[in-house]
Amino acid sequence: MSMERQMYPEKMVPKGEERSRGLTEQEARRRLARDGYNQMQEKKPKSPLVTFMQQLQDPLIYILVVAAIISIMLQEISDAVIIVVVVLVNATVGMIQEGKAEKALEALKQLTSPQAVVVRDGIQKLIPAKELVEGDLVCLEAGAQVPADLQLIETSHMKVEEAALTGESLPVEKDVTRGGHKDDNYDKAFMSTYVTQGRGMGIVTATGMRTELGRIAALIDDAGQEATPLQKRMGELGKLLSILSIGLCVALFIIAVLQHRDIPEMLITAISLAVAVVPEGLPAVVTVTMALSVAKMVRVNTIVRRMPSVETLGAVTVVCSDKTGTLTKNCMTVEKVYLEDRELEVTEKGIKGVTDQSLLQEFLQGMVLCNDAHMQDGNQVGDPTELALLQLAWKQGMDGEALRRKDPRTGEVPFDSGRKMMTTIHRSGVSYTKGAPDEILKRCTHIQGRSGVLPLTEGRRSRLLQQVSQMSGEALRTLALAKGDGQSRGRVQEQNLIWLGMLGMLDPIRPEAAAAVQSFRRAGVSTVMITGDHVDTAFAVGKKLGIVERKDQCLTGQTMSALSLEELAARLAHTRVFARVTPSQKVDIVKGLKANGEVVAMMGDGVNDAPSLKNADIGIAMGKGGTDVAKQASDIILTDDNFATVEKAIAEGRGIYENIRKTVIFLLSSNLGEMLTMFVAVLIGLASPLKSGHILWINLITDSLPALALSMDKNDPARQMECMPRKPGESLFARGGLLCTCFYGALITLIGLVAFLLIPLVVLQHNELTFSIENIQNCLAQERILSRSQTYAFTVLGMCQLFHAVGMRDTHRPALGSHFLSNPLMVVAVVLGFALQVMVTEIPFFIDIFGTSHLSLTEWGLLTLLAAVPLLAHECIALLFMQKTICH
Repeated sequence: MSMERQMYPEKMVPKGEERSRGLTEQEARRRLARDGYNQMQEKKPKSPLVTFMQQLQDPLIYILVVAAIISIMLQEISDAVIIVVVVLVNATVGMIQEGKAEKALEALKQLTSPQAVVVRDGIQKLIPAKELVEGDLVCLEAGAQVPADLQLIETSHMKVEEAALTGESLPVEKDVTRGGHKDDNYDKAFMSTYVTQGRGMGIVTATGMRTELGRIAALIDDAGQEATPLQKRMGELGKLLSILSIGLCVALFIIAVLQHRDIPEMLITAISLAVAVVPEGLPAVVTVTMALSVAKMVRVNTIVRRMPSVETLGAVTVVCSDKTGTLTKNCMTVEKVYLEDRELEVTEKGIKGVTDQSLLQEFLQGMVLCNDAHMQDGNQVGDPTELALLQLAWKQGMDGEALRRKDPRTGEVPFDSGRKMMTTIHRSGVSYTKGAPDEILKRCTHIQGRSGVLPLTEGRRSRLLQQVSQMSGEALRTLALAKGDGQSRGRVQEQNLIWLGMLGMLDPIRPEAAAAVQSFRRAGVSTVMITGDHVDTAFAVGKKLGIVERKDQCLTGQTMSALSLEELAARLAHTRVFARVTPSQKVDIVKGLKANGEVVAMMGDGVNDAPSLKNADIGIAMGKGGTDVAKQASDIILTDDNFATVEKAIAEGRGIYENIRKTVIFLLSSNLGEMLTMFVAVLIGLASPLKSGHILWINLITDSLPALALSMDKNDPARQMECMPRKPGESLFARGGLLCTCFYGALITLIGLVAFLLIPLVVLQHNELTFSIENIQNCLAQERILSRSQTYAFTVLGMCQLFHAVGMRDTHRPALGSHFLSNPLMVVAVVLGFALQVMVTEIPFFIDIFGTSHLSLTEWGLLTLLAAVPLLAHECIALLFMQKTICH
């Protein structure tokens, strides 16, 4: 390809600057200081004041404000103060939580920021894409994201997907020999597009907001974080509960009117109850929990790109994985070489048993020239498979870089997973084709021997295939090489080739991957291996990992292409290894599994994996070896490219969902208990057990620290992986959730009413009066007794929520065991909650505000014991069913 055409602005390449060497580091730093970072202009972060004010923009807050105004009009200043304080504290807590969530997500953006391969001072290096400057020389290959606007100066079979910029669905060919006209873009590449095929080099012509993408930045304007299905369901649940609570409070107010109660007082109580009984922070709890948990997942080498995937993780039933680099270490070493019907062993010193050095030299020469990796001065850049070939040649004393300078490449057809091979043409007039042995054999008509070139007879072909099968059965990855006549003016010849030889490479299995496969099996998650390797290699590796036991659990792409959709669906039920499959077949596998009712997580790293990653319920890309295209198509990125990390991510995802579930049940059961305590008391004609200030105070204690502490609780990954996957769309109230909510709601109601009626019943017993509603009403008509009874109910319900939160940490294991102190935030929440509750009944200033009464140590002991009933009930239930797991 021509590199002499100057198709870019003169200012881009100052006189005397060599294109091949790129910019100097000094010049790059100068231009970076002048032009700024290569990134889109971001919205200014919200100020704390704006965030605080947004917390107040809620219909339920407006209701509270109305209640405060009514309280002032009725000269109930203390109630108004309490309402205002509760509103401000809730808004402050919400502001702090949202700030933490935004910081966590911003940190994730930094982890997923793109990188670029650039040439500076003649050295190829990887740098953050935001540090690119105009004039930089950028290298592109299949799967890479174009990091800035480029003037291409070299291309080879290069195609670019520009859908993000132009809407064009098909990849666009790039060829510098066709460029030049001001209206065509054959020699230009634009920021945010992707290379889907081939390779190229280009000079940066624009960065950041000066790019074509920057000019239409509105197209990528931040539309906000995607709401998860769970968040949406919580929002809908919150609305439903709001309607129900308002209906109950209207009924409460009507009953109060019919019973000739104090109308203004009951109006405030009804309004307060309407707000307090609904966990209005429910959607916020889910959002904050997911955001903070997403940041926590980075610790297990998992970067979540799309929030809904956290929720889906807990429902995954099938994990589809590539073999190389995920189930294996991706540390290739050549173990055997097969030349002219002889198998040669490879040692650390080189190849043993060589009888024909000329044939070996030609074979290694072809493996070095038909190779995109580089190994020079201790630096190794490229695919592990190709690096292994360079290392083999080096062991035999061959200088790969010197050989490439002597016989440079003049043309090529890059490797493609569909063709499973690549071809290069060289100045010497020879072309080399390297790839899967069965594919290379299809294109060979002759074989190179010691006595010269011989016809590739059926007998020789059969022996070669038998050797491929033997190597594959030993879990070796096979690779073949052939040569051809490449002198047809640069045109690549891939027919009538001459077979030179093949070799077998070993990629050691990751020990932790085998353990992860077994863990998945116990957790009800199937593992499916999808590879481009020979079926015998795939079966051998799959058997070692415990994925398959029998050969009939393997399926090749060729067999798969002959199956109908119905037949494929039937085979998918028991097939665990797919070999020699094409990218389109990967998509078919994912779609077929989903059609069978499975929730599919798909792992991939190449540009051809992007369609299957997009079609899966969760696409998982490799952070180290993955292409930019794969990362962009994925929902999750593994920073260590390790299959075992998926196990940790699924366990973490299950734990996050479980935390949200128990937080929701805690909030709803607590608020249900408050509401029913009030409603039942008024319904039977008694005075209100709580004042409006009391309700709001309990709500403040319940909805802040305890709920947050529950949502951030630590879960045992091993216990999480003992459960079967939950069903997609499963309700939060499944698996006993509804029963738990109703049971504890009823229990808290009973406790609240007992606390409220304790003093009247003692008085009636002391005066030897019968226990009747009328006598209790007469007793509560006395201001002193009513105030003290309300203090009892207020104190018990406030402390009851704290005990309930401790029990809700694990509904199937005793809370007072060894893990009691494992959640420091819960300890702080409980201690602080008790301190605040003591404050409002023991400090005169707060006694006057809340209208409470001083309590003796004996009363505190009695009320604490009563408040602890939910925790005691939990302990009894846990001891009774502790043999069962959390997933029954």
